[in-house]
Amino acid sequence: MSKIVEGLLYSESHEWVKVEGNVAVIGVTDFAQKEMGDITYVDMPDEEDEVTAEEEFGALESVKASSELFSPVSGVVKEVNGALEDEPELVNQDAFANWIIKVEMSDPAELETLLDAAGYKEFIKE
Repeated sequence: MSKIVEGLLYSESHEWVKVEGNVAVIGVTDFAQKEMGDITYVDMPDEEDEVTAEEEFGALESVKASSELFSPVSGVVKEVNGALEDEPELVNQDAFANWIIKVEMSDPAELETLLDAAGYKEFIKE
């Protein structure tokens, strides 16, 4: 059973969002990291890059596969998790403690398209 954290929002492409004011902290879900297996590399944008909701912003690579990461929101990347450059396996250890990027949102209304914890739980059961 994959861990799902209450109070976060989830995309159908398996990213989670923690809202901190006008900033979206974005990571990949526990379900996604388990599907990927041992993560060997996290491809992230640069700070100040713009990301667009539902468009690719990076990728996870594992021994089994490569999987694109899609931004749940639009905005400007304010911070990337530099620890993942040296230790991508941190995502496997705790997908919710190890966020990937922080985005200053240009349109917080985009959050309304995301799933809550209960909705995501139903989504991954299918």
